[in-house]
Amino acid sequence: MSVDQQPPRAYVDVHILQTVPPANLNRDDQGNPKAAVYGGVRRSRVSSQAWKRATRMHFAEHRPAEDHGIRTRTVAADLAERLRRLPAVPDAETDAQAAERLAGALLAPLGIKAGKKEGETAYLFFYGDRQLDALAALVADHAAEFLALDDKALAAEVGTLGVPDVFGIEHPLDVALFGRMVADLAALRVDAATQVAHALSTHAVDLEFDYFTAVDDETHKRNETGAGMIGNIGFNSATLYRYATVGLHQLHRNLSAGRPADAAWPATVAGVRDFVTSFARSVPAGYKNSFAHRTLPSLVAVTVRTDQPVNLVSAFEAPVTDKTHGIAAASATRLASEHTKVCELWGDPPAFQAVVHAFDVKSVADGVADAFGPARNFGALLDGLEEHLDGAHRAVAA
Repeated sequence: MSVDQQPPRAYVDVHILQTVPPANLNRDDQGNPKAAVYGGVRRSRVSSQAWKRATRMHFAEHRPAEDHGIRTRTVAADLAERLRRLPAVPDAETDAQAAERLAGALLAPLGIKAGKKEGETAYLFFYGDRQLDALAALVADHAAEFLALDDKALAAEVGTLGVPDVFGIEHPLDVALFGRMVADLAALRVDAATQVAHALSTHAVDLEFDYFTAVDDETHKRNETGAGMIGNIGFNSATLYRYATVGLHQLHRNLSAGRPADAAWPATVAGVRDFVTSFARSVPAGYKNSFAHRTLPSLVAVTVRTDQPVNLVSAFEAPVTDKTHGIAAASATRLASEHTKVCELWGDPPAFQAVVHAFDVKSVADGVADAFGPARNFGALLDGLEEHLDGAHRAVAA
């Protein structure tokens, strides 16, 4: 694939069914689990933002620290800390202001507005650890000369360094996937390669409350009774339908910036594999110590489409009520039927599809197999996806 050649338009759709026990994964402004009305009934809901963050935290646990993306208001403080480690900038406490001054000058060309608190930006800025190291490296050999300039001369010198270009290349995977929106400078924007839907329960859900008391361990020594603290926590339990899609062409475009052409495609395929892995295995951490709600999906289906992404949530517009083999099993049957129906009605079958699931009821397993193919384990699903993407790439390159 040449430097200018992009892979053909393709979308990697991820469909997940996951049953969560009593939990409060993602709370609303009242502290209760988020909800939505869909199909005329109340559903459990987990926002896309919550699961994106959970996915990013899974990245952080399984990828090298230098490949991490960082989303923060304190980019100036982070840069100043790096600058203080430069040989040309003394790291004594009295010289902290020098590093902060140089950091402020380096970030000024980005045009990011200052926040209400000193040293913070007006909004969260998303960047890569390597990108901030590259920015510090721009002045590594001349930090002392830069610091000797007055503010006007320092700004002029920094303006020649191409600071915005640093944040336009070498994007970490999470920035390439989830994008970066910067209102103040269009050149800093990165179009997201991934869309993540709000997770919805496949069935109607009621809000419940856990009334709890906390006992003061010392009260018995004083012959006292009563609780040390009383409260309640809202919770629910649900089988969730989760959906996300990755635009393969956009991810490749984002990861190509500043990388050798021959390295962009392997990074793209590895990025898709990492995303599917982390999206499937991650769970938002709300009240995790109170509910220990972490589970693995009952079903993960991956399809590669060349027409458009297709969210199959319409399978659950009528809430699932069949409990013959459990809500999750009935949901899997609904999902398989909806996928088959979409392919038949629109005549756009996926270029690739694979599924892993935990259902051993023959009628359920057969329905899923008819729709998505024979069941595999998760590693085989990922290997098959990677093999398909590489094969499609070789066909284009040829």
